[in-house]
Amino acid sequence: GGAFSPFGDITTLMVWQKGMVDFGEFFALFLPSLVNWLVPALIMNFMISKETPQALDEKVSMKMGARRIIVLFLLTIVTAVSFHNFLHLPPAAGMMLGLGYLGMFSYYLKRKEHAAMMADGPMDMTSEEMHHGFDLFRKIARAEWDTLLFFYGVILCVGGLGQFGYLAMASHAMYTGLGPFYANVLVGIMSAIVDNIPVMFAVLTMEPHMSHGHWLLVTLTAGVGGSLLSIGSAAGVALMGTARGIYTFGRHLVFTPAIALGYAASIAVHMLINGSHFH
Repeated sequence: GGAFSPFGDITTLMVWQKGMVDFGEFFALFLPSLVNWLVPALIMNFMISKETPQALDEKVSMKMGARRIIVLFLLTIVTAVSFHNFLHLPPAAGMMLGLGYLGMFSYYLKRKEHAAMMADGPMDMTSEEMHHGFDLFRKIARAEWDTLLFFYGVILCVGGLGQFGYLAMASHAMYTGLGPFYANVLVGIMSAIVDNIPVMFAVLTMEPHMSHGHWLLVTLTAGVGGSLLSIGSAAGVALMGTARGIYTFGRHLVFTPAIALGYAASIAVHMLINGSHFH
């Protein structure tokens, strides 16, 4: 679902930051991405249980400042796009400014919550240890640092391969020997085995000479190809950890043929409707 938006997946964000595809051009992948979702969904609809899960009666209310944080999130996206399109600054600069938005609002919200608690709460509950309020630094501290460091290490290794010339050899073998179409389809399959983030970083490091349509194609294949196996995407790995014993590597293989059919259908739709980008 995120293959047609720069903010939908890490790989699309990498392609956009590298300047290979402009912001508005990603939406040419909307129909291929839709087909890639519809085909497996229709097939898998007959393979899953029709049992309706029990509804939860728990009432969920938004916390103080929730709507304003949503607005800040949208403003961050606008800032990143505007910085890139009008000021020719890297999108990362706009995203870091968005983190500044959140940091300033976090400071304001924390002071407001603390003042309200001091006024209304009992004395033994107003200590800083008992109530921290909305603290941005605590949210960042609970981030998946192991995962982030893993990707940092992988990208560092890929950069080393590029520095020693191995990626140039791989680029010549793939994009010259096989041709850009088959090479980009192979990138999607490799994403299911290795993970799409290091594979896309390797392609961007190679910088193969190919048409704009093929850059859109590799964006599509890397974005959706990781779903062929449960270990090919961060979502699949996270779900295996959450639903232990229910969603497994072997269980995912049951749906792999349906996903592969959607993968092939999305490539065919892209070649059909976006043919003008291949010149």
